[in-house]
Amino acid sequence: MTGQRAALRRRQAWFRRVVVTLVIVMFLLPLYGMLDFTTHDPKREIDLTTWRTLIDVGKVSTEYPDLRTGLLASVGLAVVTVVVMLALLVPTMTWVRLRLPGLSRPVEFICLLPLTVPAIVLVVGLGPVYSWLTGWLSYAFGDTVGESTIWLGLAYVILVLPYAYRSLDTGLRAIDVRTLSEAARSLGAGWGTVMWRIVLPNLRTAVLSASFLAVALVLGEFTIANLFSRTNLQVAMYRLGKSDAQISIAVGLLSLVFAFVVLFAMSFVGKTRGGAPTLSARLRRARKETT
Repeated sequence: MTGQRAALRRRQAWFRRVVVTLVIVMFLLPLYGMLDFTTHDPKREIDLTTWRTLIDVGKVSTEYPDLRTGLLASVGLAVVTVVVMLALLVPTMTWVRLRLPGLSRPVEFICLLPLTVPAIVLVVGLGPVYSWLTGWLSYAFGDTVGESTIWLGLAYVILVLPYAYRSLDTGLRAIDVRTLSEAARSLGAGWGTVMWRIVLPNLRTAVLSASFLAVALVLGEFTIANLFSRTNLQVAMYRLGKSDAQISIAVGLLSLVFAFVVLFAMSFVGKTRGGAPTLSARLRRARKETT
């Protein structure tokens, strides 16, 4: 019997290695193809002109203004999306867990609903809203503000809700929010202090994970920006691909590698050598923070 179990474990380990190897190859082959395409000329000779061009920021800004505009817009969208998402979800989910546990299911349903709605349908629904918003902002602040790409951050918040909700929900389930908040309130802390100095530090890992997921999604989003005729990084790459495919592919490769690094870093976010603090340690921290 022991020999059979050992043989079964060896077969399972072998199967896992095969699956992991195939998955790695599946991801690396396209990346290798992109790298090969951007480092060879039509005669299949080594040519690093494309990468030298990308390193020269001044040349990129001059020769590829859409790429510069799209990159800056995507960075701004990532910041806006993360800030609005955290400001919306963290207080709401904490308050529901503390005071309105009966609403946890409806809140979860609302946050996960965007997973079932295709981006094209989302654009159709948001079209009238953005039409009104653009008109009002253009009337109040001018066309430059009203037609700015940064307002796509409101739509991107909807897209990241399912992923951010799961990350934050896992973090809230890992700590005793009720005990921590009641301990802080009993020591005279207001709700603002409880959220900022008690809840958020204990949700550090979940908040960073949700933020990383939001950044990765925003940097890779194309459909909504293209249908709304706004320029972000992916739209700029699409337009650039019609005139200079090598530069477009090189930028795409860099964005993919960055997204992989961000998602890989999530597994190390918030880890400490001492492990997770115990409940008593969190209570002592709460007392120190509020005195």
